[in-house]
Amino acid sequence: MRIGELAHRAGVSVRALRYYEEQELLIPERTPSGQRVYTEDAVERVRIFQLFYAAGLSSRTIAKLLPCIDTGHTTPTQRDELLAERGRLAGHIVTMTNALHRLDNLVTAADQRAEAPAAGP
Repeated sequence: MRIGELAHRAGVSVRALRYYEEQELLIPERTPSGQRVYTEDAVERVRIFQLFYAAGLSSRTIAKLLPCIDTGHTTPTQRDELLAERGRLAGHIVTMTNALHRLDNLVTAADQRAEAPAAGP
């Protein structure tokens, strides 16, 4: 598929795909005329990149983990990197969950005040 179709199907911009190429995360084949051509598995690969970027992983970290994505196997160093990123994300989840509970408490308190009858003179 061409770059525009991949961008559409993966839900990213063409510019993002070119960035992934610059970072050597995504390497398309080229037609004799030089146009980029991507395989079907590129759609899922780009979605994984988007997920990892949204989770705060850097291009460098994603590049280190690409062999794991491609083969399902890890070296001890890659496993350590995976566990470190998992720990970082788990910490963020705890923080976000705490913030969510605080916001829920504020909403509940505001709702209770809005429903309370006004005190008369």
